[in-house]
Amino acid sequence: MRRLAWLLLLLLAPRPAGAAEAALASQARATLERATACLRTISTHGAYAGIYSLDLRQRYGEALYHRAGADDIWVQPPGTPSVGQAFLRAYRATGDQRLLEAARETAQALAWGQRREGGWDYLASMSGFRASPFAPPRPSGACTFDDNVTQGALRFLMSLDEVVDAPWLTQAVTAGLSCLLRSQFPNGAWPQRYPLGGGYADCYTFNDSAINDCLYTLLAAHRQYGKAEYLQGARRGGDFIVLSQLPAPQAGWAQQYSRDLRPAWARKFEPPAVCASVTSHNIRTLVDLYLYTRDAKYLAPIPAAISWLNRSQIAEGRWARLYELGTNRPLYGDRDGKVHYTLEEISEERRRGYSWQGEYGLKGIRYYQQLTEQGADRFQAERDRLPNDQDRARHAAELAPRVREIIQAQDAQGRWITDGMLHIRTFVDNMNRLCEYLEAAR
Repeated sequence: MRRLAWLLLLLLAPRPAGAAEAALASQARATLERATACLRTISTHGAYAGIYSLDLRQRYGEALYHRAGADDIWVQPPGTPSVGQAFLRAYRATGDQRLLEAARETAQALAWGQRREGGWDYLASMSGFRASPFAPPRPSGACTFDDNVTQGALRFLMSLDEVVDAPWLTQAVTAGLSCLLRSQFPNGAWPQRYPLGGGYADCYTFNDSAINDCLYTLLAAHRQYGKAEYLQGARRGGDFIVLSQLPAPQAGWAQQYSRDLRPAWARKFEPPAVCASVTSHNIRTLVDLYLYTRDAKYLAPIPAAISWLNRSQIAEGRWARLYELGTNRPLYGDRDGKVHYTLEEISEERRRGYSWQGEYGLKGIRYYQQLTEQGADRFQAERDRLPNDQDRARHAAELAPRVREIIQAQDAQGRWITDGMLHIRTFVDNMNRLCEYLEAAR
């Protein structure tokens, strides 16, 4: 009898692993709270620069060469919208209302920095900010689709709109989506910047996923709001991807196109060329658009594009970014505006400051292969499947060592210091990893 009672106690007693997970989850929540409190003390009315000196006197945007003024906020991810998304994700993982309020403050700051045209530029000014009455100045000026700037800001506002009902938020989202539709060319493309101002920024632009991010934002808007015009805009974007595919044997896509659909120059180190990175991104976008619409025309260009990628590897699973039109030789550019054929020919600054070689084609090729092997229904179900308890437990165990490192690296003020500076990218990455752990361990 005593033996049976002992066995029952052993079976019912809390497992050490479970206790350890609960303790780590508690520490992760506390770390999130400290990070949020720290960020709110350095924010500009809820918004953020990209990099800060430890004394907060120096502020920068994307990098140390990009100085920001005292009232300037950085919109390009992982800037202000990324911080807002991290706050919102943390709120969903913890239910802590303070995190939702932080996300709301960040959204209101973004809405203040929104341009009259409905989009955003890399920097926005918070000069004269007033939370109440909230009447944003809406300055006129160019908005950019480069680097997910306008699209990223809009996606965060849309995410918050799912949980916060506020007139200013509805207005900002509506204006942003209207900007996406208004800036789209009749053939379905988007420029790099809007309104058009001349130069390569007026090109039909795939570089840095400009068109792809616009398309995905409209698909997300259609899912959330159900308006047909958003799906129509996304489909027009897909139609342009089909239209702009280059002819075989180089059946990929360029980074940017002129009005006559020819690959065009952008910056001095970005010559007209077939681009492996853009081609891989476009394959994935076409697959996603097919899954959303089940229109087979979006799959039709992919086999020829994959054939070109397979023939263009410079090593197993490795591609150059750019290939010369006609010859298919790898191309490299420099600030001298000349075309080079080896990486060693270009300056060290451009070798280090641009992605010239990589595993560009792998994601697109594998994504399409999974679709064809599994079939559309199974592939989509697997892609969208929510993890079960066993999946979450396994993922939590995999994340635990990194989560402990993040917790230990945070200082008493809630900061993560990188190379003697405060990098918003580090805060965003660490907060998202903590949220990921809490979601898995929940």
